[in-house]
Amino acid sequence: MTKAQPAKPIVIGVTGGTASGKTTVSHAIFDHFADNSVLLLEQDAYYNDQSEMTMAQRRAVNYDHPLAFDTKRLIADLKKLLAYQPIEKPVYDYKLFNRSKETILQKPKDVIILEGVLILDDPRLRDLMDIKVFVDTDDDVRVIRRIERDMKERGRSLDSVITQYLTTVKPMYHQFVEPTKRYADLIVPEGGENQVAIDLLVTKVRSILTQRGK
Repeated sequence: MTKAQPAKPIVIGVTGGTASGKTTVSHAIFDHFADNSVLLLEQDAYYNDQSEMTMAQRRAVNYDHPLAFDTKRLIADLKKLLAYQPIEKPVYDYKLFNRSKETILQKPKDVIILEGVLILDDPRLRDLMDIKVFVDTDDDVRVIRRIERDMKERGRSLDSVITQYLTTVKPMYHQFVEPTKRYADLIVPEGGENQVAIDLLVTKVRSILTQRGK
């Protein structure tokens, strides 16, 4: 008698503009199931390896364009996790503007939360998702959050953050990120402040895990 194959993991895609609160939403879901079978996979970990570039060249890269990401590797890793195979997740160093030499062993789980600004832009990634969430937050709120985050956590100057926002972040959001809202199953206004939406997502994940005896 052939042994039944386990159901494939559920993939929840969480996207939105820079500093929209998508990471907060993703972590709020993840933290509810810290002892259960849920993992968080960040698109930011899959920025291209830029070891061949000078620091000046790295700084000049448009990090809000789809080509800034190693999407091929992200898709390959996600497919491995869907087949219940472990991956070596890359680590990105924001201060070096480059991928670290280190990796993180990520074991497969029953629920995968995929988080990133451009995860809904590529149809190959969209097709791997079961639930697609777009976190929608006012532009003014997002830019203030971005300034605070990049200066405190990523060692950036105020001038560099503002310049990057005006020259690449904002135009790329309107060109590539905002249009993907139409693919979302759920739009979450105000990100991490929207406890109702977070509770709905947590309830859905709990239902999935319960059905699988987790």
